[in-house]
Amino acid sequence: MTDFPFRRAVISVYDKTGVERLAHFLADRGVEIISTGGTYSTLEEAGISVRSITDLTGFPEILGGRVKTLNPSVFGGILSDRSNEKHRDEMADNDLVEIDLVVVNLYPFEETVAREGVTLREAIEQIDVGGPSMLRAAAKNHEHVLPVCDPSMYDELIRLAETGEISSEYRLEAARRVFQTTAGYDRAIAAWLGKQGTSETSERLTLDLTLQQTLRYGENPHQKAGFYSESATPPFEQLQGKELSYNNLLDLDAAWRVASSYDEPCVSIIKHTNPCGTAIAGSIADAFTRALEGDPVSAFGGILAANRQLDGETAERIGKLFLEVIVAPSFSAEALEILGKKTNLRLVVARGLGIETEVRSAAGGFLIQDRDTASAPDQWEVVTKRKPTEEEEHAMRFAWTLCAHVKSNAIVLTDEKGSVGIGAGQMSRVDAARLALEKAVSSPEGKVAASDAFFPFPDGIEVLADAGIRAIVQPGGSIRDEDVIKRADELDLAMIFTGRRHFRH
Repeated sequence: MTDFPFRRAVISVYDKTGVERLAHFLADRGVEIISTGGTYSTLEEAGISVRSITDLTGFPEILGGRVKTLNPSVFGGILSDRSNEKHRDEMADNDLVEIDLVVVNLYPFEETVAREGVTLREAIEQIDVGGPSMLRAAAKNHEHVLPVCDPSMYDELIRLAETGEISSEYRLEAARRVFQTTAGYDRAIAAWLGKQGTSETSERLTLDLTLQQTLRYGENPHQKAGFYSESATPPFEQLQGKELSYNNLLDLDAAWRVASSYDEPCVSIIKHTNPCGTAIAGSIADAFTRALEGDPVSAFGGILAANRQLDGETAERIGKLFLEVIVAPSFSAEALEILGKKTNLRLVVARGLGIETEVRSAAGGFLIQDRDTASAPDQWEVVTKRKPTEEEEHAMRFAWTLCAHVKSNAIVLTDEKGSVGIGAGQMSRVDAARLALEKAVSSPEGKVAASDAFFPFPDGIEVLADAGIRAIVQPGGSIRDEDVIKRADELDLAMIFTGRRHFRH
């Protein structure tokens, strides 16, 4: 066995998980431990021999702890190059001692700003200065000083130190991990502070993403893929079933977006990111039944989202219907027992699926936008002579919300509680209208229609009116709006302009 690789260590951690065990291990092998504030107290109370940072620097911790390690006695000991004769002489001339190990983790800035109602002052106080500085210094000098930035590293450190196997490769990886950690920390601070200002877009965008899952493949078997998220923990929990695929993740996100757009109990069934049936009702079970009626053929192999707990009654009604994924805020014990018999069915609990900013690659770069909000506006303009009935207006609000989730060009046909026919992703709006009517599972007579963008010609509303549609909601904004309104009046339609478009590509 080689000599023990450490003689002197600085330990200063906010997250004290496992720190006593590590410190005991080091102290038992004669390592001098230097520590600060709360960490010093924790180690001293655990009976571990520990030296205060004040004793090393000869200077007290000041400014409420803001300044304690920012001192040449600390940074000289970390940054000195042991192979440099001039460094050795300067260390001796200034009575500085070498530090071989730096164990530091940072103030919880991200956890702090995630709390509701956190103030700017509270956030600022959780910006660590000395911690990142010590870690970066140790990482720069990793050939001589090992940086340890996370409690998850302690077990391997103990194992390798005990056998004297602290290799140059291990040191390099520890340094890389430090810079990854501090870069992510700085990005989180910059992003949060940016949201407190008035700038709508940043001149630089940096993403700090954690790999949550390596996927078997992407949309197709020849494509590599992985799932990343901004948080260290995934934004959902899978309770059972096969591993989620790339397409599953796209579809469960689309399904959850629809279901969570409604205040009432809602179920949406998705195929290829488009709703094939969506409904609201007094219960999730009834919403499921109505959603399934919207397109029972397309629902086979779909993804289902519910915006309330999925209960036993709903699980019973699902019965033999083949679904790939069910996503909900929670599942009752009875539902888990019933659905547990479908061992391949993926059950997913939604935790933090909503994301405010959307990012996608295009044209050799990246497009960034705020997430579209699909709720119906409070103020609509009735542009036709005939006003919608109260029942029609309720149906139009349902349709308008749903339409925002359908790929453009999009036309949806609904009543007050659910979808009747959906025309998605067509190259012309009149074709989308024809497709929605073709897909209608019940008579469109007396139903309403929503269009994600304006009708450029009257032909689209003529197709809908001929089939019995009595009311239409659309953004308006075409140079031919007057022609469309005139034709709607001739057809005795009620039409509302929202002034808001919902393209979805």
